[in-house]
Amino acid sequence: QVQLVESGGGLVQAGGSLRLSCEVSGLTFSTYAMGWFRQAPGKEREFVASISWSDGYTDYADSVKGRFTISRDNAKNTVYLQMNSLKLEDTAVYYCAARSGRAIRIEYRYWGRGTQVTVSS
Repeated sequence: QVQLVESGGGLVQAGGSLRLSCEVSGLTFSTYAMGWFRQAPGKEREFVASISWSDGYTDYADSVKGRFTISRDNAKNTVYLQMNSLKLEDTAVYYCAARSGRAIRIEYRYWGRGTQVTVSS
């Protein structure tokens, strides 16, 4: 059974930082591309960042480029999202997801349940 479990969310002031983690089990983590997505209240889920399984390729939404960093530790079956300079508009539920193949922005097969990030003024 594939499981993705996010952690690290919480309440933070604007300008602050958080690091999200997603621990994966039930699949060969080192062969899956990983992504982070988010969904704010009343909005559709949107792509945040992705990382390939092999060559370290990363991709970011324009809204987070330069502030967020995605990384992975294949020995720990874990993907991370370091979020710096947080803004009010970063408030959302953050989901990690896994897909075989390339680190693209769509068609992720496995999803976690999400972790809430709330940025306050």
